[in-house]
Amino acid sequence: MSNSVFIIAELSANHNGKLSVAIDTIKQAAKCGADAIKIQTYTADTITLNCDRDDFVIKGGTIWDGRKLYDLYLEAFTPWEWHAEIFRVAKEEGLVCFSSPFDSTAVDFLESLGNPIYKIASFEITDIPLIEYVAKKNKPVIISTGIAEFEDIKLAVETCRNTGNNDITLLKCTSSYPAPIEEANLLMIPEFKNDFMVKVGLSDHTLGNIAPVVATALGATVIEKHFILDRSLGGPDASFSLNIEEFKAMVQAVREAEKSLGNTTYELTKKQLEGKQFARSLYVSEDIGKGEKYTDKNIRSVRPGYGAHPKNLKNIIGGTSDKEWKKGDRFLYDNK
Repeated sequence: MSNSVFIIAELSANHNGKLSVAIDTIKQAAKCGADAIKIQTYTADTITLNCDRDDFVIKGGTIWDGRKLYDLYLEAFTPWEWHAEIFRVAKEEGLVCFSSPFDSTAVDFLESLGNPIYKIASFEITDIPLIEYVAKKNKPVIISTGIAEFEDIKLAVETCRNTGNNDITLLKCTSSYPAPIEEANLLMIPEFKNDFMVKVGLSDHTLGNIAPVVATALGATVIEKHFILDRSLGGPDASFSLNIEEFKAMVQAVREAEKSLGNTTYELTKKQLEGKQFARSLYVSEDIGKGEKYTDKNIRSVRPGYGAHPKNLKNIIGGTSDKEWKKGDRFLYDNK
């Protein structure tokens, strides 16, 4: 990852069950300015049970209420036989490709593909055996915190560090789909950095680009957004994914936000130095004869800035001129 914000296009289920759509999405993500494409590596059987009991039926006000977990994941998963081609195309397009594994078999499979970064999804932050297994691969670990309390995050971070892996990024995340902007709680981004001494970022499910821009200003080094070619494709994640135009606008907004942050320096830029000509300085505002007193009528602080500094005005008023001055002369000490 470079020093600029690392922008991830999350493919998730937005392939709509077609490899060709997945490939087209990767190519468009590159054109939109993404740095990376992220996929998910699981099957319905590695993430849940094929069970009809009430515990396995989604409820709680989500966009998937009433569906069996198994059926949702059966629809949403990215077939493992696609992975090699997805990684190949991403590399060809200049994108980093990596994945969120959901069990150790997925990690082993991803290792065979040279997966360079591991992402722990929000709902897996309590799966300590998985986090430990991932961290032991000694690759960067990105952890979403959508359902995590302080102790959950602390344990996940400690688990990584106990393996000797300190390349950890925590992402502020609101596990609501789509997420209301008023629940983004982006002030947690610098809080994560201070509390856990890690890199920080945002996994964003809000619509639009306000949250990514604010996150950038707050120190985010990673921004992740779900990306879809067109929401009319449908699918489990379509309603909270950005389309091509929206994702491109988000990338541009983040890049402009980065530029606006600049550096912590009092040194002026060339443009700012040029602007000093419009600052206030001391000028002769009325003709002054030799031997006349300087007053607040004949010496004033005005624009432009070629005269003496205005801070000296109080020491000048009441003094006597030793020469003649014309209205509009720069008042300079070496001319007195």
